[in-house]
Amino acid sequence: MFRNELFRTATFRLTLAVVAAMIGSAALQFFFGYSQANVFEARRSDMLLLREATILQHQTPQELEQQVRDRATDDLRILLNVTTLFDASRHYIVGDLHSWPAGLVADGRVHVIEPEAMDGGSTTALRMVAVSVPGDRFLVLGRSRHMRTELRLMMRHSMLVSIVPTVLFALMTGIILSHRALSRVKDMHEAIDRIMEGDLHERLPAGRQNDDLQRLAGSVNRMLDRLEQLLDEIRDVGNDIAHDLRTPLARVRARLDRALNADHSAQALRNVMAHTIDDLDQSFAIITALLRIGEIENGRRRAGFGVVDLDALVADIVDLYEPIAETKGIVLSHAPGGERIQVQGDRDLLIEVLANIVDNAIKFTPERGRVDIRTCMNGNCALIRIADTGIGIPASERKAVMGRFYRSDKSRHIPGSGLGLSLVSAILALHHARLEITQSRVHDTLPGATMSIIFPPGSVVTPGN
Repeated sequence: MFRNELFRTATFRLTLAVVAAMIGSAALQFFFGYSQANVFEARRSDMLLLREATILQHQTPQELEQQVRDRATDDLRILLNVTTLFDASRHYIVGDLHSWPAGLVADGRVHVIEPEAMDGGSTTALRMVAVSVPGDRFLVLGRSRHMRTELRLMMRHSMLVSIVPTVLFALMTGIILSHRALSRVKDMHEAIDRIMEGDLHERLPAGRQNDDLQRLAGSVNRMLDRLEQLLDEIRDVGNDIAHDLRTPLARVRARLDRALNADHSAQALRNVMAHTIDDLDQSFAIITALLRIGEIENGRRRAGFGVVDLDALVADIVDLYEPIAETKGIVLSHAPGGERIQVQGDRDLLIEVLANIVDNAIKFTPERGRVDIRTCMNGNCALIRIADTGIGIPASERKAVMGRFYRSDKSRHIPGSGLGLSLVSAILALHHARLEITQSRVHDTLPGATMSIIFPPGSVVTPGN
């Protein structure tokens, strides 16, 4: 099984592709090299034939006949050169050939003559030239193309001698690399099996090699870290839900139990039912808030985004909460910016964000306090600042209050579920915005907190767009 997987790995297949490319490259090199060498050899042979013919044309008939006689041979299979002298009627006088080659013209140009056009049993084609010489005779010179055949055989042998060891070495390298990659993949499979069995602390082995497999393992490990963190958060949220729902449900059961076992008047029973309804409403509010956060975190509301005027949005919130603030003796004010500020977003969701923050500010601000809301631009970012003179949020808890069900010790006596800022965080994340909590600057001598909603430049709508 391991050997079969070895030859199916991407590394081995890539090696086969490289080997095929090497063989193709070697074949192309052989083809072009042989073509160039063949052309060079043909030109060289033609040049030698024409030069030799020119030299022999200037000799006397006696000297020429003697030289042809000295060069003559009867074995064309061994010697590569042909020299023959014919008379004006193209009858044999002396030399290697006993008859005029068919197709040869005495025009002083080189011609390729096939073996069947010559006598003497020649097995290779010849490059031949026929010229007229003194004495009204013809001289025929020829050179065999046997050198081209030997060159082809030599190049083919050289290619085979060089390519075979190279291919074998590449295949061995591919097998070794495939075995190494398969071993790492096997370790990853084993780690994944352990993770699937429930060991969430297990991680994929990531070696020191800075390769694609290591980077993939690192990405998967980061994903597993995030999943483990989310599972821990889900577990904590489940525990918090159970804890927060247990108290109102326990009160409901206790009141119903007392009402069942005691003899109460109709008014007392109405009071029990009213308190029971309040406790159930608190439980429903927690469940509704959790479902609302889950819906927003899915990101499906982005399709309904439009242009939202922040000053108009804040004005609506001030109109809504100003009577509540006056009832508590709190001053709720709005300081609009000097320019019109618009962002891309969901107006209903942003109203929900401001309602949660302003409601908290009023809830935790004592009588004769202040809640100031201001819209402005900070560079390319749009800001909404809600500053109050309430109990404030310690720096150590400013990150924790964004989590679900977290309630500071200072606020446990005030009714609430601890989900308001979690909902705010989910909505702002949907808008690619963020919430920043700092010390209040309404009055230097008073405590409080400043909630700054910061919209990034990409969300800000510039005039004319």
